[in-house]
Amino acid sequence: MIWISTLIYICSINNNKKYNTMATKWNLDLAHSEITFKVKHMMISNIKGNFTNFTAEIDADDDTFANATTTATIQTDSISTNNTDRDNHLKSAEFFNAEANPTITFESSALNNEVTGNLTINGITKPIVLDVDFGGINVDPWGNTKAGFSFEGKINRKDFGLNWNAALEAGGVMVSEEVKVAGELQFVKQA
Repeated sequence: MIWISTLIYICSINNNKKYNTMATKWNLDLAHSEITFKVKHMMISNIKGNFTNFTAEIDADDDTFANATTTATIQTDSISTNNTDRDNHLKSAEFFNAEANPTITFESSALNNEVTGNLTINGITKPIVLDVDFGGINVDPWGNTKAGFSFEGKINRKDFGLNWNAALEAGGVMVSEEVKVAGELQFVKQA
């Protein structure tokens, strides 16, 4: 009878360990991170841009990030293509409608070599897949533990209501539907 009580006690300890595992939080180091995009313009060249104001965090069980969850929020009006007129057009209701939709969000439930998550732009949420490269972990000169990731993927802007376009006289359109997205992200481990 004692061995049954002992077995139940040991099982309860093991179950509690499984459910009480504390995830480690990693916060974005914005000074060492970037989110960029590239879109075909007039079907002949690419226009590049980036977002300058965003946050992200990772919750991970360990330093392999095998089943980590990620969340990111981009301030829509931080879009920059190094052209004020184009940036204002992208912020307008014809594209991102930054006034009505001030943020772009991304949430995933697993982080591996590929991450599937929900991207929300213009109030429209769609699943996307990004290729991820884990760069590793290192400690900076001030004692902060940092992790680095690179990602890239493609989205169709029309899936998110970014429909504006103009037909070209010689054929084709002003802006391609496919947008290539990429990022270099560095995260700081929280105590």
